[in-house]
Amino acid sequence: MSGPRVAVVGAGACGIATVKALADARVRFQCFEKSDRVGGNWVFQNPNGLSSAYRSLHINTSRERMQFRDFPLPKDYPDYPRHDLVARYFDSYASAFGLRRFIRFGTVVERAEPRAQGGFRLSLSSGAAEDFDALVVANGHHWDPAWPRPAPPGQFSGLEMHSHSYIDPDAPHALRGRRVLVVGMGNSAMDLACELGHPGVAERVFLSARRGAWVLPKYAFGKPIDQNSILPAMLPAGVRRALAELWYRFAVGRPEDFGLPKPEHRLDQAHPTLSDEILSRLGAGDVIAKGAVQRRDGRVVYFADGSREDIDVIIYATGYNVRFPFFEPGVVPLQDNDLPLFLRVFPVDREDLFFVGLAQPVGAVMPLAEAQAKLIAELLSGRYDLPSAAQRARRTQRARAAMLARYVPSRRHTMQVDFEAYLAELTLEAEAGRRRARQRAARAATPRQS
Repeated sequence: MSGPRVAVVGAGACGIATVKALADARVRFQCFEKSDRVGGNWVFQNPNGLSSAYRSLHINTSRERMQFRDFPLPKDYPDYPRHDLVARYFDSYASAFGLRRFIRFGTVVERAEPRAQGGFRLSLSSGAAEDFDALVVANGHHWDPAWPRPAPPGQFSGLEMHSHSYIDPDAPHALRGRRVLVVGMGNSAMDLACELGHPGVAERVFLSARRGAWVLPKYAFGKPIDQNSILPAMLPAGVRRALAELWYRFAVGRPEDFGLPKPEHRLDQAHPTLSDEILSRLGAGDVIAKGAVQRRDGRVVYFADGSREDIDVIIYATGYNVRFPFFEPGVVPLQDNDLPLFLRVFPVDREDLFFVGLAQPVGAVMPLAEAQAKLIAELLSGRYDLPSAAQRARRTQRARAAMLARYVPSRRHTMQVDFEAYLAELTLEAEAGRRRARQRAARAATPRQS
C-alpha cells in the first residue's frame, strides 16, 4: 500500500464499505471503531452504547435495495430483514473480505484537529495521538437523539423518553398497561405506535404529528414498493407524481380518512414513511391520531385540535442530530443538520476530508455509501481528480437549491437525495474525474520545452 495515510472514523455499514474500498485501492489507512464489532446501528444493544435498534426493528427498504453491490444479501433472507439478520450480513461482509485487520476496535477518536500542512492529528481514547494525511468520516447520523425544538410548553410529570432508548414494551421502562403518546410521523414512530397499540400491551396509544405524511405500504403489486418501476422513467416528474398519487388514492385512500393530518406537500416532496400496519391500527382504534402537542400540564397533554388526554408516557420519535464530536467548532460548517458537500462527500474548501453515508435517500444508504467510498478510494489512489474548488462550490449550490426547492423545509431534508439519480451522478462524475486524472498525468509526462 502506498500514497497518503488515511484515517476512517467508524465501522458501521458505511465505515466497512469505506474500509473495503480503500483496501481494494491499496491505500494506506487505519479505521477506528468505538465498539468491539462491526455493524454500528444495526447491532442490537451494541456495546458502543449508541445503537438505536429496538427488539422488533426491521429494515424498511427491501433486501435488493439495501445490499452492497459486490456482496449480495443471502437469497434466503426475507424481503425486509430483521435487525439481527442485517447485523449478521455486515459481519459476514467483514469476514469475507478480511476487513477486521484494518480496524482498531475499542478506540474512540476524541479529537480530530486540522494540521497546518494539511491532514489531521487524531487524539485517541488510548491516549495516543496519530497524524494522517486525510480523514474519512463515517460515524453515522442516527445516534444523537433530537428532541423537539422548542419543547412543548408546560411541564409534564410523567415519563418522557426518546425513541432512541426504546427497546421493547418492557425495557428500558415498563409501558404495558400505560397511556402512551408517540410524537412523530417517521418510520420509528409508526413502528412503536403499532407495537404498543397491540391489544394487551399499552392501555391506550396516541400518535401526534405537527404535519401530515404520506404513509406508504411496504408492498405494491405483489413486490416490495421500492422495487416497483411501473411508471416509465422517461415520464416528466410531474406526470409520475400525479400518477403515483392517483394510485395511492385508489390503493390506500387518504391519510386524513384515518385521522392523520392531511399532507400539505406532494408525494415526492418529503421522505416517505413506510408502514403496512399503522393504518389498520388506526382503523381498529388501537392507535388514536392526534394533532400537534400544544402544551403539557402535569399528566394532561393538550392538542392543537382542542382535545386533551391523560398521558403516562411521551415517546419522542423526532429524529436525530448530525454531529461530529471530534471536531472543534468551525472545522466544518454544520448548522441544523445542514452540511453542504459536493456530491454529499467532499467539502468545497478541503481535499483532505471526506464524508461517507451523510445522505438521506428514498431507499437504503448502503449502496450509496459503497459508491461514495469507491470514489474516495479512486481519488486517494490518484485515479480520480476532483473538479476545482470553484466548480465544486457552484455544483454544490445548484444541487442544494434544487433539493430545497423540491422538499419540505425540515432538518430531515437537509441531505435528501434521489436514490437512482444520485448513483447515476456518482458514476458520471467518476468517469469525468478519471479523464481529468489522465489529462493531469499526460501533462506531467510531457517534457517542457526550454
